[in-house]
Amino acid sequence: MAKYKLEYIWLDGYQPLASLRSKTQIKEFASLPRLDELPLWGFDGSSTQQAEGKSSDCVLKPVASFPDSTRKHGVLVMCEVLMPDQKTPHPSNSRATIPDDAATWFGFEQEYFFYKDGSPLGFPPGGFPAPQGPYYTGVGYHNVGCVARAIVEKHIDICLDAGINIEGINAEVAKGQWEFQIFGKGSKNAADQMWVARYLLARLCEGYGIDIEWRCKPILGPFSAPLDWNGSGMHANFSTTHMREVGGKAYFEKLMAAFAKHMDEHIAVYGPENHLRLTGLHETQSIDKFTYGIADRGSSIRVPHSFINSGYKGYLEDRRPNSAADPYLVAGRILKTIQTVPLG
Repeated sequence: MAKYKLEYIWLDGYQPLASLRSKTQIKEFASLPRLDELPLWGFDGSSTQQAEGKSSDCVLKPVASFPDSTRKHGVLVMCEVLMPDQKTPHPSNSRATIPDDAATWFGFEQEYFFYKDGSPLGFPPGGFPAPQGPYYTGVGYHNVGCVARAIVEKHIDICLDAGINIEGINAEVAKGQWEFQIFGKGSKNAADQMWVARYLLARLCEGYGIDIEWRCKPILGPFSAPLDWNGSGMHANFSTTHMREVGGKAYFEKLMAAFAKHMDEHIAVYGPENHLRLTGLHETQSIDKFTYGIADRGSSIRVPHSFINSGYKGYLEDRRPNSAADPYLVAGRILKTIQTVPLG
């Protein structure tokens, strides 16, 4: 028997941005524990905006687990928050809003900024670096520095060791801005992995004295070059069995009509301060419009050429979710809208 370090991870009740929380429980197991072997655990919800002090108990229910290569006998345990009855989802439990659908696939493209001493990594004190242009997929110290590259490379390895399906990384348009991508089959799988990947990145950065800025528009300036720096998104690629195997132009047009009808409901859960990012500039559509277009990164929904060439089958990309959006809420809203469209 070995003593395993179980890192229970959950989302707190803070608004408008939920924060990651975690704590470690030590348990003995004969080998790496399976998800169904991990026990429920409690925490003080009065310290996380999830309960009052006079009735502070909340319950953590493991929903996904991953080996943690950074700790001996380490396990990363993603959890939902339940009420004290151990059955009812807590009001802050956004994962519970996603319909169960094993055949729905999601791919999230997570952009973010490295921040140090109150500014994006690589920004000179009290000022700005050279205008955007060379930073996107940039190479060389002047464009990406050295610390950021070291961090993202370590993040890849830790995620892969954990079995998280990270599909790539790249430097982004603004100085100090990067992106990684997560794909998963099943309506909740990619979102579970995204939250754990976010946790691992934030924890990794602790050792460098660097924070991750998830807000979608942390650098504000005049809406003209060179001071109007790019915001950050979490583009959501999605596909259902019907979209992959049947598709068709008629179904696609009904689907886009449903997304247009529910535009406000989508924007409501696509992350705070999105009006600062969805301006119609920097490959975004305005927050008060819904559009779609083939290979159009300035549309709300980008339709890949492969989708059209395959007879309107495959996946679509919703470009509106921002970098601070909760992937559980994003996945839930997209799937709910899809389910309003008849398949016949």
